[in-house]
Amino acid sequence: MTAGESSGSVVRRILLGSQLRRLRESRGITREAAGYSIRASESKISRMELGRVSFKARDIQDLLTLYGVTDETEREALLGLAREANVTGWWHSYGDVLPGWFQTYIGLEGAASLIRIYEVQFVHGLLQTEAYAHAVVARGMPGAPSAEIDRRVALRLERQKVLVSERAPRFHAVLDEAALRRPYGDREVMRGQLKHLIEVSEQPNVTLQIMPFSFGGHAGESGAFTMLRFPESDLSDIVYLEQLTSALYVDKREEVAQYERVMARLHQDSPGPEESRDLLRGLLQLT
Repeated sequence: MTAGESSGSVVRRILLGSQLRRLRESRGITREAAGYSIRASESKISRMELGRVSFKARDIQDLLTLYGVTDETEREALLGLAREANVTGWWHSYGDVLPGWFQTYIGLEGAASLIRIYEVQFVHGLLQTEAYAHAVVARGMPGAPSAEIDRRVALRLERQKVLVSERAPRFHAVLDEAALRRPYGDREVMRGQLKHLIEVSEQPNVTLQIMPFSFGGHAGESGAFTMLRFPESDLSDIVYLEQLTSALYVDKREEVAQYERVMARLHQDSPGPEESRDLLRGLLQLT
């Protein structure tokens, strides 16, 4: 099983969930009634429709019958989607150090065709060197066993393979200058990280911009966020907001549009890729 297949399973879960929701709503059936038909709660139906749980073939068959889907071709297509959605992702082997709420994000990240991020606290995980990642994880988990820190760093490095995979997404990052000046690790760690950013920024699928202090206040005042776009036309863009103990996935069109405007302004107001590389080289000389 490839990483692309396992990442795609998360997207298929969300696609199947949204199709089940549309079918239910078109028949005027409540979540409570749908849950009763498969001996489950209303909240179970809600989680299924949001793509947050795996699917049992029997449940899907019963729901399709309830929703009046009798065409065998249509039923088989949706059941096939359910089988694909249940494929286990590579990241499940890191379940000992990976919060459940972050597993969904890794699957979505691996399935995206376009990833856009704004980061202010530190260099984004997909752009971190091993030494910098180790320093970030160790700082965030004081007193954690070294073996656990190493596992978390290994997971982060495994995630980075998406940028050089056969189906690598376009990756457009805006890093606030604060993320580059805040030291994690010693001087050599920071120098290595700055050199790495210069190298990665020259990959054809990567665009890196630095928002400098000299610009003053800017559109990213609400903090870091990630925007994901998928090759599937019937899956809307998702905004990912990470919190201390959970994450928020924003997919309402009007809310996503607000983040879209902020991202567009960050792209417009930040120096372009070549000027940003010059900024990185300048910081490297100062480090």
